[in-house]
Amino acid sequence: MGFREECGVFGVWNHPEAAKLVYLGLYALQHRGQESAGITSLHDGRHLFHKGLGRVADVFNEEELNQLIGDSAIGHNRYSTAGDNLLANAQPLNATLHSGPLAIAHNGNFVNGEKLRQELIQDGSIFQGTNDTECLLHLLAKCKNEMLGALKESLKRISGAYSLALLNTDKMIAIRDPSGFRPLVLGKLDNSYIVSSETCAFDLIGAKYLREVEPGEILIINNEGLHSHRLEHQSALTQCIFEYVYFSRPDSTVFGQSVYETRKRCGDMLAQESPVDADIVIPVPDSGVPASIGYSRASGIPFEYGIIRNHYIGRTFIEPQQSIRHFGVKIKLNPQSEVLKGKKVIVIDDSIVRGTTSKKIVGLVRQAGATEVHLRIAAPPTIAPCYYGVDTPNRDELIAANKSVKEIERFVEADSLKFLSVEGLKRACHGEKGFCSACFDNKYPTPLFDAPKG
Repeated sequence: MGFREECGVFGVWNHPEAAKLVYLGLYALQHRGQESAGITSLHDGRHLFHKGLGRVADVFNEEELNQLIGDSAIGHNRYSTAGDNLLANAQPLNATLHSGPLAIAHNGNFVNGEKLRQELIQDGSIFQGTNDTECLLHLLAKCKNEMLGALKESLKRISGAYSLALLNTDKMIAIRDPSGFRPLVLGKLDNSYIVSSETCAFDLIGAKYLREVEPGEILIINNEGLHSHRLEHQSALTQCIFEYVYFSRPDSTVFGQSVYETRKRCGDMLAQESPVDADIVIPVPDSGVPASIGYSRASGIPFEYGIIRNHYIGRTFIEPQQSIRHFGVKIKLNPQSEVLKGKKVIVIDDSIVRGTTSKKIVGLVRQAGATEVHLRIAAPPTIAPCYYGVDTPNRDELIAANKSVKEIERFVEADSLKFLSVEGLKRACHGEKGFCSACFDNKYPTPLFDAPKG
């Protein structure tokens, strides 16, 4: 297992087919989480909702969507960065507070979530699930203020990453934490406002991208329009740099920049930092493609698709009793001997986590006849876990946290191995400051209240 996706949130205000638009938005954001999906709609002051375990297509059918009537809705794709993969943890979370029904969809992770949970339980709160988002519901339930005041008061007690979409009886609210860890964007479709984790979901439904929800902003959307407020506590900007490396779809604009163009610049920087004499540049599909284009462009070495990915694999497959070497990788990735035979090959990938997949890929390329295999990674070595909304392996499972680059090179059996530097990555992202790169440099921008992994 490598990095696991985070979560995706999507919301629509004032559209006659709100739930169906949210369904399409979640489809576009499926890459951000595949464990569960859910939609809550607003109709006549009541919340209607449906959620379940699995991908969007598994959870919803036409009959269920038709029951989610109303002109406003929010939805969520989940990967369990905090809490188990249980139906009780599927979002949006729904509750009835003293102010009426409220639904919350969250991308991120409260780094003091477990500490806060224990404090709330001691104070009499009863939790239905095990995810950190439920802490916010309990905090809001205890506040006697109106919603804006309750949010400002409650979020003072929360540390970490949160991009939120909330829906109550008369408004949709979009909130981004003061550090801006996770993306959240605002769009418009005719007279309807849309919020989304990424802009690629706007493209699917024909919505126009307006702007980012700003770090520390509480954006209230109602029938009177947009109303922007600020959280009282402010922090230094620490946007997740790994959104550019891996998580976001390449056709999205994240933190104001094209993900695709940024990944190409990463390849460009990698070629400048770690050149090597070779015949062709090939990507590990699909994540390594933009960086490979950039590396090829900067180095002048031809780009080829030396490995073809099978996009039609189900969740499970039956292995033959007589084991086939590298079967798990071969069923997904097939090297082209016609392209690779007799060539010195540069293989570009976006990251190395445990190293086992990289080793198998290098082996496949050699078996296809490559005379040399040079592995280039369009990101720095991953040396630390993420605590801000990404499920990463423990530190002792991260190969770069426990081995030198030379040791990893020997492990994956490459002729050479080089990573992009942290400085090179930040230059490719057009910013020396304003990013969280803790997974690469072990410099966490917030205190880690809950016990670290590994």
